[in-house]
Formats: sequence, C-alpha cells, structure tokens
Amino acid sequence: MIKREISQKILDLSEKFPVITVTGPRQSGKTTLLRNLFGDLFYASLENPETRMFAIHDPKNFLQQYSNGGIIDEAQLVPELFSYIQGIVDQSGKTGQFILSGSQSFLLHHRISQSLAGRTAIFRLLPFSFSELRESGQLLPSYEANIFQGFFPRLFDKKIDPPDFYPNYIQTYIERDVRSLQNIHDLNLFVRFLGLCAGRVGQLLDYTSLANDCGVSHNTVKAWISVLEVSYILFLLQPHHRNFSKRLVKRPKLYFYDTGLCCSLLQIENVSQVSTHYLKGYLFENLILSEFLKRRYNQGKASNIYFWRDHRGMEIDLIIEQADGLIPVEIKSARTWNRDFFLNLEKWNGYSGNLPENSHVVYGGDESIRTALGIVHPWNSIDEISDLK
Repeated sequence: MIKREISQKILDLSEKFPVITVTGPRQSGKTTLLRNLFGDLFYASLENPETRMFAIHDPKNFLQQYSNGGIIDEAQLVPELFSYIQGIVDQSGKTGQFILSGSQSFLLHHRISQSLAGRTAIFRLLPFSFSELRESGQLLPSYEANIFQGFFPRLFDKKIDPPDFYPNYIQTYIERDVRSLQNIHDLNLFVRFLGLCAGRVGQLLDYTSLANDCGVSHNTVKAWISVLEVSYILFLLQPHHRNFSKRLVKRPKLYFYDTGLCCSLLQIENVSQVSTHYLKGYLFENLILSEFLKRRYNQGKASNIYFWRDHRGMEIDLIIEQADGLIPVEIKSARTWNRDFFLNLEKWNGYSGNLPENSHVVYGGDESIRTALGIVHPWNSIDEISDLK
C-alpha cells in the first residue's frame, strides 16, 4: 500500500473527535486507507444491499455492532443513521468511535450539518499526489505521462492502462452517482456534456455556451455542474476578490480533480497526443492546481487557492491566500524558462506591492532557478513554495 499523506492527521484527530468523516471521489482509496488505519474496527459498506436494508429497517440493532467503534462506508446512503450516531457518541463520550466515508460530498455534509456538527472532523481524500507517488517510486518522469496516466490508486495497484480504466470509471461510477443525485433520463447526453466540460478545462465557466452546445437549458447546465462538483469530478476555481482598483472577472474557471479522466473525455489515447494537444497548456495548469489542492487537503485544511484576472484579460494563474498575505504563482508548461514567464507577475506586483522574492513560477522543466524577478520551480517540486513547507 502506498502511504497516504493524510494518514497521520486522521489518526491525530480520531483521538479528539468521536466521529471521523472522509469524503472524496470514488476509487480514491478511502476504504483501503480507513481499513488500514483502523483495522481493528468493525466494517460495513452500505453499498451492499443486504447491509443497507438492515441499516434502514433496524438502525438500532445495526449500530449495536459498533459498540467498540466501526467504519461505515458510503454512509450517506442511509441518512437515518446520523441521528442515532449522534445519540450514541453523546452518551459514550468516546473518541474515534465512528469512521464514516462517502463519495457524495453534498449528501454527506448535509447530514453532518443536521446531526453531527461539532462532533466530526472532515477530510477530503483525492487520488495520489506527486509526493505519495515519488515516495513509492511510481511518479512518472514527464509531466505529460502523469497528465495522461492520472492518479487513481487502481491504475497503480492493478497496472491498468488509462484507456481501459477511465471509460469504465465514467460508466460505472459517474453514471451511478448521477442517477442518485439528479434525475437525468439521457445519460448519453450527460456524457457528451462531460466531454464539453473537458474541452473547456482551465477556461472561464460559461453556462450559456455549454447549454447551447449541449442543447439543454441554462438551469440544467447549472444542475449538472453541481452534480459533478459534489461527486468530486470537477472543481471550480474562484476568482480572488482583491481588485487593486481594477475591474475583475466574477466567473470561476473549470478544472478536473484528475487529469487522466479529463484526457479520457477528450479522447486522448496516448502520451504523445498529450504533447501535441491544443489544450496541453490547460492540462498542465490543471495538473498543478489539483496538486496544490491535494497538498492542502492532505494537511486536513480547506482550499485556499484562487486565480486573479482583470477585465482586460491580465491574469495570475494561482493566488494562494494566507493570513499574512497573498502568494502569486504563474503556471507554464514550457520546459525552458524565460523572462516572459514573469510579465504578468511584474504587473501584479506593481498593483499589489508584492515583492519578487514572493513571486513564483511553476514550469515544465526540471531545475529550480532563483532570478531577480522571482523563483522558478519544477513541475514536480511545488512543495518548495513557502506555504507548503
């Protein structure tokens, strides 16, 4: 088993909270991780029809199995359990008594806010990170290869080729979650919509354009985007609010949690096609941004990343918000750095008063370079940036 960075934080907080909740995309390794960390606890998956029926029809007896603690997988499928769990943990006073997991963040968080607020620590487990794969010797040498491969554990555990994994992932998991969250009659149309989203990776979200291209209503697009967000398929990067007397865009940008899935939806069939694809720069941007999210979530923290763009199109790809200030980062897929990487950073620094030593570029090359304009970081070493130390 590849060691997950989030493990120690989960163990630490399981000694302080009665309930631990882990959400994330299907097949991100939640069950494997939790059974490894809490192997002595009783385990049940509510995706098993018999187990689910038992939990629905006799929740008290079902939860008696958990007198010494236990793991409940896909807990959102039986929301009635949450009120009973609240009563049990309030009475017992034990920490780490219930370990809940689920792949649908909205349903799980909705139930938690109703019954378990203040009683649970919530974690998000995404597929493997650069550092997890590097530690196990499985990080691929080129960023194009990693973009194409993606980061889901089964790709590495079972040595599955991406063209064999992702179409089945889409059919088996996405379509099932979609059916449970949204009444979609034409799944082929929804898969087409997924492909249209992939074609807009890294770009400002335009609901009207998506609606017109897919032949559905504006409200339908909004509903489908929400489904993909809560199922951990895509995320919307919000614009930062700091305007420096500039008019800013208000629309978010669209990215996928996993670039391998995005490549599959773009019908990219091998690594060489990534290298020549017209969206290569956006795919690289997606790779780096999702890595920043993983690093943040693996620390048990919420996202603190944004982008900045004014109405004239001047943009900073990534703004990291900290209590003591902002860290601007540009993302460039080129393997050879040049001074032009810092053009927008220089302009932004002029607006904000940010200093060159706090200006960063992540690029497709392999060397760390300190310049008078800022610091250039290799694509596979983003932990060099100060807030990730």
